[in-house]
Formats: sequence, structure tokens, C-alpha cells
Amino acid sequence: MLTFLDAWCSLNVGAVMHSESHLLHRQLRGNYPIAASAQGCWIIDQAGKRYLDGSGGAAVSCLGHGHPDVLAAMHAQIDRIAYAHTSFFSTEVAERLADSLIASAPAGVSHAYLVSGGSEAVEAALKLARQYFVERGEPQRARFIARRNSYHGNTLGALAVGGNQWRRRQFAPLLIDVEHVAPTYAYRDQRDDESPQHYGERLAQEFEEAVDRIGGEKVIAFVAETVGGATSGALTAPPGYFKRVREICDHHGMLLVLDEVMCGMGRTGTLHACEQEDVAPDLMAIAKGLGGGYQPIGAVLIGGKVIDAISAGSGFFQHGHTYIGHPVACAAALAVQQVLQRDRLVERCATQGERLRARLSDAFGAHPHVGDVRGRGLFLAIELVSERAGKAPFDPALRMHAKVKKAALDAGLMCYAMGGTIDGVHGDHVLLAPPFIITDDELDLLVERLQRAVDLAIEPL
Repeated sequence: MLTFLDAWCSLNVGAVMHSESHLLHRQLRGNYPIAASAQGCWIIDQAGKRYLDGSGGAAVSCLGHGHPDVLAAMHAQIDRIAYAHTSFFSTEVAERLADSLIASAPAGVSHAYLVSGGSEAVEAALKLARQYFVERGEPQRARFIARRNSYHGNTLGALAVGGNQWRRRQFAPLLIDVEHVAPTYAYRDQRDDESPQHYGERLAQEFEEAVDRIGGEKVIAFVAETVGGATSGALTAPPGYFKRVREICDHHGMLLVLDEVMCGMGRTGTLHACEQEDVAPDLMAIAKGLGGGYQPIGAVLIGGKVIDAISAGSGFFQHGHTYIGHPVACAAALAVQQVLQRDRLVERCATQGERLRARLSDAFGAHPHVGDVRGRGLFLAIELVSERAGKAPFDPALRMHAKVKKAALDAGLMCYAMGGTIDGVHGDHVLLAPPFIITDDELDLLVERLQRAVDLAIEPL
């Protein structure tokens, strides 16, 4: 019987690299192509093969690769100062980035805490939420509520609030106890006799029942991806769901923590995905599209009431990392955000997202092995099924997502294909999140190559 790694190895793309790498790769068996250069929506490997970046890596490369304005900003910052530890100094570029983020932040947000990536941002948000209640004299609040099959990062706190069983399983003894409720998964969970609004009300009621079961006075926060990403494939919320969740949090004095690491910073067609839900969080994690992949950076956007409580209490956040507020990372992020605003690329993301969705619907809307096309902006996914009418998933042993990913790479397309869409074990989806600068011709090529990859992966069955 093949092991997980044996199966992955048999599907992996051949690579141009030394067979005895001393680098600990994500997978220990098999090889990876060596990425040699990149420009716009394309990455070129060491052999000269070109790959259309249909997923922005992992929904990171919002601006594409090699943008001259971002590179110039990074060079200029290195010439000024590359690093200063934040226990001694702030830097002008970090202050400017924070000003920029707060100027466009959801209502009530007053400060930004700058970290090195999404997992760090979620971890910091969890600690801020806990410290908020300790400072307020409510230390009994020690529980989080999150959603099943969600993904919030790989640090232990983030992994605990995440609900993806495959990622959690071997580390479960190390994780804090978190209550998980249903995700917003209309394709599989909305009943035939339910309107989208009634479906959202039912989900919100399940959340409120969980709060009551635990005791509202014991709960710190509800943690949710505004649009579900890596583990579920671009799941959007039904109308009114987040507004009702906000009301429940307020009623019980809880915080609302939104994870927009993947879906935020323009990816869904507005700068913040929560704008389309008409809610403002108390804490929000952002990352990938913040720096567009030019440097590792993330942030927590923090509500004023959280800052006020800590300021009136201990006066410091009991947390920190060596590279928070890194000047070169801040320079890259500031430049990315300035280009997005100057060139109206968030609006372009919305427009190109509509065009990509139309192309996906044309290609897969009646495909016998694609059950759903979903998402928002340039954050879209297709869900693969063994037969369309009954929505039955493929046998997990087939690793259909890995086969599609390999076929796509062979065809020169990067797509973010994942398994365990339904419950961490069953189900396969393909997530698409190309750069906002993608052209219509590149959209055509993306869908053409993806359709070919899906058909090639499924054809032998």
C-alpha cells in the first residue's frame, strides 16, 4: 500500500535541481523545479519553462512579479536602514505603513501591529484578544469559538482555532480547547427548502447556541475567515450572516476576530473582504496581499477599544518577535499598497474576477466532475466531484487534487489544489487567485489550461 508521501512523489513534477538537497522541503521525497526568474503573471524555471501564476502562489502575488516601483522602494530602504529592533526604535517607513493601513481600515480600527506573516498575525490577534479581557478584569474568558475545516495558520494557537482535521490531527495534544461550529458551505449544507438568508440565520443560531453552552462570560472571541480559503476553497457567507454574528458577539461582550490573511487586501474586489459584509471586526489579521510576496509581512489591525484597555492597564502588549516592523518589509508593503491605490488595481481585481468567473462557468458549469464554481473577486474555486448530480466526492485515496495540480504544472499553470474540502479528508477543490494585473488573454489561457488539467486528471478513471 502506498504511503501518503509515496503517492505524492508519484505525482510530483520533475525538477531541475540537485537530487541531494540540504534544504528541508515541504515534502521530503521528490523534487521541485527551481524558480529562476519572474515577471508579471509568469514564473520561469531553470530550464526556461514558463508557468502562468494562476494562484498568486498562495493568493500572495496581488501585484504580480518584478514590479519596478516595489523593487525601487526596497532598494531605497536598504540604503537608508535595513533593520532596527523595535524595542529600541521605530522607523519612518513603519509609521507610514501603519498610517496608510489605518486610513483605509474598517470602522473603529486605530492601530496596526506589524509581523512577518499570516500565522504570526493570527497568533498575535489571539493574544491581544486574551490580554484585552485580562486588562478589563475578566480573566475567566479563556475560550475561542471558530469554524470547522477553517484554516488560520500553522503556529499552535492558529492551528487550534483552525478546524482542518488533517492539519490538526498529529498536533492535537498540544492545542488549546476550541469550540468549532459549521462553516458557511452553501453548496453542501444549505437545504433545498432554505433561502440563503434562512441558511445564514441557521448558522448564526448554531454559533449562538455554542456560546450559550460554554457560557458567554467565558468566551474571548469568535474567529472566522471572512471568505474561506485554503482548506475549503473560496467559501462566501450567506447574506446577513456576519451582521448577525457581530450582534451575538456584542450581546455577550465577546470580540470578533476576522482572518483576512488570504482573502483580504483587495483579493475579493474590495480592500477588506468584510466591507462586503457590512461589518467591522475588533481584530483583523492581514498578510499575503499586504506585501504581495516581495517581503514576508503581515499585520493585525486593532480596534480602538482593545488599545484603550491595554493602554489604561499594563501599557504594553505582552508579545513580540525579532522581525516585527522590519523596515524593508514595510517599504515593500507600503509600495505595494500605493501601487494598488494609484493604479486602481482593487477595482481591476473586481472586474477581472467577474470575467474569470464567467469563463469558469462557461468551461465548468455543466462539467460532469465539477460540482461548484464559487468565490468573489479574483478569489475563486471549483469543487471536484465524482458525479455531479449527487455531489459525491472522489475517493480520497485517488488524491484527485494532486493529479490536477500536476497536470496543470505540466501544462504551465500554477493552481492551488487541495484535498479534504468537506471535512479534512473527503473532497477536492482548486483555488484560483491570480495577480490583479492579469490580462483577458491570460484569463483565457488560465481557464484553457485548467480545463485541460482537470480532464487529463480524471480521464483515466
